[in-house]
Amino acid sequence: MLANLIHPCSKERSVQDVNEIKLLLDARIPVVVIETFEEKKALDVLLKVANTQGKDLHRWSLTDGLSRLNFGPQLVPKGSELTDPEEMLKHIKQLHQPAMFALCDLHPFLVDNAAVVRLLKDIALNHFAVPHTLVLLSYQLRLPPELSRYSASYALRLPSDDKIMEIIREEAKEWSDRHAGARVKTDNLTLKKLVNNLQGMSVSDVRRLVRSAIWDDGSLSEDDLPKINKSKFALLDMEGVVSFEQQTDDFSNVGGLNNLKRWLLTRRDAFNNEASNLDRPKGILLLGVQGGGKSLAAKAVAGLWGLPLMRMDVGALYNKFHGETERNLREALKLADAMSPCVLWLDEIEKGMAQDGNDNGVSQRLLGTLLTWMAERRSRVFIVATSNDISRLPPELIRKGRLDEIFFVDLPEPEVRKDIFAIHLRKRSCLVANFNLEQLAEVTQGFSGSEIEQAIIAALYSANAEGKSLTTEILLREIAATSPLSVVMAEQIARLRLWAKDRTIPA
Repeated sequence: MLANLIHPCSKERSVQDVNEIKLLLDARIPVVVIETFEEKKALDVLLKVANTQGKDLHRWSLTDGLSRLNFGPQLVPKGSELTDPEEMLKHIKQLHQPAMFALCDLHPFLVDNAAVVRLLKDIALNHFAVPHTLVLLSYQLRLPPELSRYSASYALRLPSDDKIMEIIREEAKEWSDRHAGARVKTDNLTLKKLVNNLQGMSVSDVRRLVRSAIWDDGSLSEDDLPKINKSKFALLDMEGVVSFEQQTDDFSNVGGLNNLKRWLLTRRDAFNNEASNLDRPKGILLLGVQGGGKSLAAKAVAGLWGLPLMRMDVGALYNKFHGETERNLREALKLADAMSPCVLWLDEIEKGMAQDGNDNGVSQRLLGTLLTWMAERRSRVFIVATSNDISRLPPELIRKGRLDEIFFVDLPEPEVRKDIFAIHLRKRSCLVANFNLEQLAEVTQGFSGSEIEQAIIAALYSANAEGKSLTTEILLREIAATSPLSVVMAEQIARLRLWAKDRTIPA
């Protein structure tokens, strides 16, 4: 039961917010930018700062105008609240008593209103004479260049693990009170995963996600975790080059790859346990033949470790406008940090990082951005990069230290091909015992996993057209009519295998 599993919350992180914003005020920074969806929390923090500093705090919004939040006389008489941003800033400019001003709705006027920008700059330039502090609050805000050198950005601290646990306890108690004292059902392992998956969210978002999970069926179970991860991704509102993969296949659906499975199992606890003394795993590169199972393996990593999977389409990063491609990558990496702990799947990474010299340096800048993030990140993001052609990748990306290991996903051996046949036949409700797996594995020498799957699909269509059930004979007929990639592109695959022989670990 939940009540027995949750411990009291530790000290609030808002104390740290107060102390750090006080430092910005002590440094005499005239403009502070706080990007947050939690306006109320930001105002509470600013009120504590103002009270400890002995300053007046005023709030401005388009609907309420300028009003005082702490005790004391109002700046403007009732009925003339200064809802117009230019009039409000002119009023602040002529005030001689230093104060703090939380400006909540100013972001639309920073784009095309030169007068508003000029007034903000005037107040900032006069800061050492009259030290007003302007705090710009918005969910998203980009200052014009002429204001940026007078400003500092601050991000409110996100709830700690203890705070997330406290929110879960509060929501469970409310549900219990509404249901005649019934207890919310859960277990320690699910709670631990839930707290992990809710990291990076604001207090209100954590509360909303937990409430929706509990009130659905009065429990917090393993089945709730994928739904919570999907909702978390939707709240971050950054879908584009990054997508949330809801179906993360378990390794039971991956034939072979025994070395990779063993490698991941030995490192799972080190990645998931923040208290581990071992170095946290960084990521892997999966190199191999097209259709060999690299994508399925990437999904299976997330399934094995119980983590959300984010897929970045590296080729989709590119934008024709200068600087937008790099911004797309920065935003995608920012999203991965926010979704931490998670697996970030860089699909066909050579599409964006290949060094061909024909893109005006865009790929070099992308590479620099990615390498910097990989070196400096503190979030628990495990990278799974997949590639069909490692020769196009720069050496600084694939050297030891950037990623932990390079695995080569080769065409499956006979025993693995038997497993692949069994997996896909079961998936399509076929009785595996009715098929000669030995014979099927023997005739599919050189077939990839995806080619075996397509042969089964084609054979099912043929059987349906003939009004029969699927048999080994029908499968053999379809296989005989298929030319696998290992035949069509034999020379390229031979070169890839030769390169990988002494440079990679067989998956």
